[in-house]
Amino acid sequence: MYNPIELTKKTENIVVKGDLKKYYRFRATRFYGGISTADTVGCNLRCKFCWSGNSVWNSNNTGEFYTPDQVADKLEKIAMMKGFNQIRISGGEPTIGRNHLIAVLSNINKKYLFILETNGILLGYDKNFVKKFKNFKNLHVRVCFKGASPEEFSFLTGAKEGFEYQIKAIKNLIDENISYNIALVSLKKGSSDFLKHKYNINLGKTMIETEEIILYPKVRKRLEKEGIISFFE
Repeated sequence: MYNPIELTKKTENIVVKGDLKKYYRFRATRFYGGISTADTVGCNLRCKFCWSGNSVWNSNNTGEFYTPDQVADKLEKIAMMKGFNQIRISGGEPTIGRNHLIAVLSNINKKYLFILETNGILLGYDKNFVKKFKNFKNLHVRVCFKGASPEEFSFLTGAKEGFEYQIKAIKNLIDENISYNIALVSLKKGSSDFLKHKYNINLGKTMIETEEIILYPKVRKRLEKEGIISFFE
């Protein structure tokens, strides 16, 4: 098992150089009704159901380095071409490389809604990170929980800890009045209600969406190798 914070540091040494960060793809996607997407390289989790493949497990040999303004420019050009009003970073974990991410946000035209898809680990680990989001009124943070409990988190990710940082991330976002929602991956029925009532967070009317696990061939192969494919079928 591994520590996500330690893995963050190791990954950052690979995918971040100064204000540059690695990305492997820029594209238009149908999610959220149509959104301009940058797929970044590197993650601080190793989820057994992850679809990203090389961008997570082979970050040394995947992608190219881009400056924040290059990333913003590519995202905006796609959005303008397709008539989208939304932009996101997906693929790997976008919060790795804090200064790069904040610089990208600073370069995005405020007319676009920026959806930050994150596992929330670093937002829970350091509240000052979340404080930096207060200047971006066009930002929405989508925190994807890997399980509805510490035990399920470890089962799905192979990490010995980290679930508590996801909980803290939500508390920090609430404290700083940052727009957010929760996406939940769980093998248990009723997990959304469990999450709402088990932990000391006033979620109110927070939207908790169910994250669908798509069994792409590489995902299926990995789950079969782990001997847990039956949990996902």
